[in-house]
Amino acid sequence: MNKIEHIGIAVKDLEASNDLFKNLFGVEHYKIEEVASEGVRTSFFKSGPNKIELLEATNPNSAIAKFLEKKGEGIHHVAFATEDLEKEMKRLEGEGFVILPGFPKEGADNKRVAFLHPKGTNGVLVELCQDITDS
Repeated sequence: MNKIEHIGIAVKDLEASNDLFKNLFGVEHYKIEEVASEGVRTSFFKSGPNKIELLEATNPNSAIAKFLEKKGEGIHHVAFATEDLEKEMKRLEGEGFVILPGFPKEGADNKRVAFLHPKGTNGVLVELCQDITDS
């Protein structure tokens, strides 16, 4: 893993949250994207070299909807960039981490992603992501 790629924040209302983060960072979001397979709509902000991903559920059965129901709004995951997603997944599995869903899948912001189960990471959902152009 090279660096923190972004921090994901679960929100109930993407438009209201876009306004809040626009005021906080002093810049507009640079992208809104729906990931239908995950039942989520995302919005991305840049603050210096850092990125924040806001996540709003579009499906009541999605992981984000369940997270919001259980925990409310707040930090959902920390994403780390990797240059070789499969290699990193294999390495981490060898260290005993559980990979969700067990294979790379297409995520938002032109990324391939996989997650580490939070039970093995002190309760933090960790996302591994690789630019699709790097794969």
